Amino acid sequence: MKQTDPLSPPPASFADRLGIPAPLFWGFVGLLFFMIGDGVEAGYLAPYLEAHGTSSGNTALLFTIYGVTVSISAWLSGPLSDLWGPKRVMWIGLIIWAIFEVIFLACGVAVNSYPIMLLAYSLRGLGYPLFTYGFLVWIAAATPPRQLGSAAGWFWFAFSGGLPTLGSLFASFAIPVIGEMATFWSSLGMVVFGGLLALLLTREPTGSQRLAAPNTPAKEIFFSSISILWREPKTFVAMLVRTINTSSEYAFLVIMPTFFTKVVGFTLSQWLQLLSIVFLSNILVNLFSGISADRLGHREVVAFGGGIGAAIMVPAFYYVPQMFPGNFMVAAIVGALYGATLAAFVPLSGLVPQICPKEKAAALSALGLGAGASTWVGPAIVTWFESWHGVEGIIWIFSGLYVASALMTMCLTISPEARRYLKKISDREKQNRAAARGDIAEELSLSKQS
Repeated sequence: MKQTDPLSPPPASFADRLGIPAPLFWGFVGLLFFMIGDGVEAGYLAPYLEAHGTSSGNTALLFTIYGVTVSISAWLSGPLSDLWGPKRVMWIGLIIWAIFEVIFLACGVAVNSYPIMLLAYSLRGLGYPLFTYGFLVWIAAATPPRQLGSAAGWFWFAFSGGLPTLGSLFASFAIPVIGEMATFWSSLGMVVFGGLLALLLTREPTGSQRLAAPNTPAKEIFFSSISILWREPKTFVAMLVRTINTSSEYAFLVIMPTFFTKVVGFTLSQWLQLLSIVFLSNILVNLFSGISADRLGHREVVAFGGGIGAAIMVPAFYYVPQMFPGNFMVAAIVGALYGATLAAFVPLSGLVPQICPKEKAAALSALGLGAGASTWVGPAIVTWFESWHGVEGIIWIFSGLYVASALMTMCLTISPEARRYLKKISDREKQNRAAARGDIAEELSLSKQS
């Protein structure tokens, strides 16, 4: 048989044209709904608890311990994905979230039992990182290197689109209609819906497989996810950069409400609207920065768009509104630019798997550890240094940290060995696609003959 008609490659799917790996499309959709559910409580859980008798100190302790369990779980997502496969880890995360949310609401919040709330909410913190970062490991394992930046951008688009933006927006409409407690319960339904959507409709085979070599013992897998920080020092550097990335965001949630209401002259509603604009900008640029990184380079986008950009915009977010007191539009523009610079760090999630292509899950665990650490590093800087030079001193500390992050990012180069390994994988994928096209061509020829 001789095939005389050239066989064109199949047209790219709609998902691929968007930069989403087509086999993982429903995973991204499910992630968005999962994070919307997780973010429903973000804007009103603390004031709700305090209004029902929980002291501000106990509320702060609740969130602090929750942040610790989130950090632990974010790290565990990598080695557990290596051991069991990302899809099973996501199932575990979904089940943990659902079970302990029921306990938190029914046995804690409903009867105002602080010990049950503390236990259940802390354990629930293990749930969402296993689901979300398990999916991120799945993305890294199943996505071609050429598409990793775009895929990472879509991951963070769905992640931050749900938490806190659309989750808080949903709550703002639901609370006046069904009440605060019913809104809490609705978040459970949203999380379960999103989780099942992602897990039942995503059938990409890599996620269902153990990612580590078959004979690798569990002890070695877990140890490697920590030892990679000194075996591959660039992962440690990437972890530090990721910690710096959102640390100012968590610090600003502590210091900026008072600054904008007492100094700049905004109402509380205006501050909340400004915060929404910052997060909306962050969501949109999450996607753009990931796609840009595939064209301009991951390091360049992170170092210059993220590190240098944030080093400029953090002071601007403090000084410019004071130059135009009460001018919401000016503050909104500066806030949107600040949110955009934080989003420019997104390509780290695509860069790190290329630095350690043989240990993608362990490398992403380092980023997860950095993401978790930022939730307490930012507020800790406020606690330690606010008495030094007040808010202004904290602003310049963060500006300096962002400059340091830019310098560290430029050290995150891909070694020749890693490049050879990535090329080998890419060539193998091309051969598999060519073989698949050849099989299709043969089938077409036979059908023509018949």
